[in-house]
Amino acid sequence: MPRIMAIDYGKKRTGIAVTDPLKLIASGLTTVGTHELIPFLKKYFASEEVEQIVIGEPKNLDGNATDATALVNECVRILKKNFPDLPVVKIDERFTSKIAFQSMIDSGLKKKDRQNKALVDEISATIILQEYLQRI
Repeated sequence: MPRIMAIDYGKKRTGIAVTDPLKLIASGLTTVGTHELIPFLKKYFASEEVEQIVIGEPKNLDGNATDATALVNECVRILKKNFPDLPVVKIDERFTSKIAFQSMIDSGLKKKDRQNKALVDEISATIILQEYLQRI
């Protein structure tokens, strides 16, 4: 059964999470350098079936676009160009980084581990995906 993938897109790093084949559980997959995203996805899609990509859409507290929104929109364009048969859905990502950081504290990670921004990005992608799963 195909999976759903979530992307927490960033200027330098991109966090990636996927569901289990039954689409019940969201799990962090990895964080890649943003410049490596498309080659990574091509390799991943060659070995795993993915039916949809969910990408975090940055918004201000008032719901308006942020400076990063344009970067995400460009990423969506590139994803659709490279993977035209794969639907891409944008989902509000407000507070995901803060929730990810708090979950790291709550799980008992040491301060040094919490400073790992790649881990924060991966957890953020997992939160985006979990929120999407709860909606559908």
